[in-house]
Amino acid sequence: MTKHTRPEVVVVTGASGGVGRAIAHAFAKRGAHIALLARGEQGLAEAVAEVQGLGGKAIAVPTDVADHEAVEAAAARVEQELGPIDVWINDAMATVFARVADTDPAEFRRATEVTYLGTVYGTMAALSRMVERNSGTIVQVGSALSYRAIPLQAAYCGSKFAIRGFTDSLRTELLHDKSNVHITMVQLPGVNTTQFNWCRSKLPQHPMPVPPIYQPEIPAEAVYWAAHHRRRELWVGYSAVQAILGNKLAPSLADRYLARTGFSGQQMKNHPVDPDRPDNLYAPVQNEAATHGIFNAQAKTTSPQLWAATHRPIVAAAGLAISALAAAARRTR
Repeated sequence: MTKHTRPEVVVVTGASGGVGRAIAHAFAKRGAHIALLARGEQGLAEAVAEVQGLGGKAIAVPTDVADHEAVEAAAARVEQELGPIDVWINDAMATVFARVADTDPAEFRRATEVTYLGTVYGTMAALSRMVERNSGTIVQVGSALSYRAIPLQAAYCGSKFAIRGFTDSLRTELLHDKSNVHITMVQLPGVNTTQFNWCRSKLPQHPMPVPPIYQPEIPAEAVYWAAHHRRRELWVGYSAVQAILGNKLAPSLADRYLARTGFSGQQMKNHPVDPDRPDNLYAPVQNEAATHGIFNAQAKTTSPQLWAATHRPIVAAAGLAISALAAAARRTR
């Protein structure tokens, strides 16, 4: 864990809503100075106020992460106003809920530019500064969908797969150079965020995350933990573990299961969507910016799996103690 004599300087992309906004809250509670990057100025202004109310300091930097020059300019502004960047978190994303056959080439391009290239550009901007100082951490906010793709989200899944490949490649380069810059990826489950309110969708019913659904504060705390521990990757939620490991063990079985359940499982029953509703693929939907989405009633607020993943020594000790007690019990029979 890195200790600072000054407030930690953190950049969060996609910070106007959902997991990104929750991540800003998590760092604010620890007194960090945070640069909030997103396109939606209304959501950014609200997030700045929340960060300051939680004890942090924040600046809003309106940025389209699909624009490399804009990301580089944002990084320069952050270091000028807040100081050297300690942690850069790539969370910005865009998606299209639709069959591949119903998705336009331009929509694939835009979702990829925001989700994948936005992560690449953010990483490059952070890396060019961190490598020179030989310190810093880059956190990629990933998904179980970076291992197990699902129907109706080909653009998003493809981007998340690409982020994982890019991250693994860069990690080996940093290891080769014996760099002290650390890069990690946090793989998320379905989360109750605003993306389902403002994503582009061509589905008949309102899109929803694949259950079980978690509140964004859970992945936010996971990202905070990952930023301060040198773990290669962190999986969040039992469902993410199940999806990742299940796909490794039986990908064909997962294909057939998702072909059967993946369409209905991503749509709310009896909740049709206006095909002309505004979406944020090309421009922000200002009045939809928030931390939580519309699934509060069914979203989980705890994750025993995440606790276990971030407390391995305790879990290991408990396992050894249980094994010893079991062995002792067998000997006394």
